[in-house]
Amino acid sequence: MQALDLSSEEYELLENMYVRLAGYQHESVVDGPGVRTTVFFQGCDFHCPGCHNAMTHDKTKGRLVTALSVYKEIYQSKLASGVTFSGGEPFLQEEALLTLVKICKAKGRHIIIYTGHEVGELLTVCSKEKAKLRREILQYVDMVITGRFVQKLKTLEKPFVGSANQEIYELAVNNPWKE
Repeated sequence: MQALDLSSEEYELLENMYVRLAGYQHESVVDGPGVRTTVFFQGCDFHCPGCHNAMTHDKTKGRLVTALSVYKEIYQSKLASGVTFSGGEPFLQEEALLTLVKICKAKGRHIIIYTGHEVGELLTVCSKEKAKLRREILQYVDMVITGRFVQKLKTLEKPFVGSANQEIYELAVNNPWKE
């Protein structure tokens, strides 16, 4: 494993933050460009029919781990240059997600988040406090893939999505949440 390269403040922040996780996929090439570590958050309110991660829907399942253990998993691979946060729905755990994206971005990782939210929903279907957290998260993210999986629109033609309605936003080029 590579050295953690964390300041004492970053280490403490990660050690004291908890995440409910479904699991990891190391050295993935299907969850975004390049070689990535994919982190699957546990819990999803969308319950899309045909979802290939249906086991991540129940918010009480999975395992509760520290963000530090997630960070260690992300940096376990010598090949992965990016991290993808998927699920379940990562935006159900905004505080943990913010901690992870902020530190991973500071350490040079390319960051993608998959969300079942549509562009217009992400900041409007939650409280003002959560919307503020979500907006802050987006400051550290390179790409967001939005939209619920729709089984009748399932596609293999469009990279990194499950159904044709899902959209990919490279935030440096096209950021629909920019103020």
